[in-house]
Amino acid sequence: QVQLVESGGGLVQPGGSLRLSCVASGSIFGRGASVGWYRQGPGKQRELVARIMSDGTTDYADSVKGRFIMSGDIAKNAVYLQMNSLQPEDTAVYYCRALYIYWGQGTQVTVSS
Repeated sequence: QVQLVESGGGLVQPGGSLRLSCVASGSIFGRGASVGWYRQGPGKQRELVARIMSDGTTDYADSVKGRFIMSGDIAKNAVYLQMNSLQPEDTAVYYCRALYIYWGQGTQVTVSS
């Protein structure tokens, strides 16, 4: 059983930045599965934002390429999502997912002037 806890969300103006964190209660790397950030906007389906693959490479949704950067810290069992040039359409609850079945509770990101 692994628990994931996200933090770092909040209210930010368009063009601003936020850094999300997801800390796991156990190891989430090197176990053959990716670790990802997902988001679910109002009235929308949950979608993949970014993920670190089992080989260490990263993959991004087209909508966030060049603006968001995902990183991980194996020692801390943590992943991060640096979000720059935020736009209103980035407003969503952001979730961390690991080992296929574990999800965090989510952190709200609201981009508004």
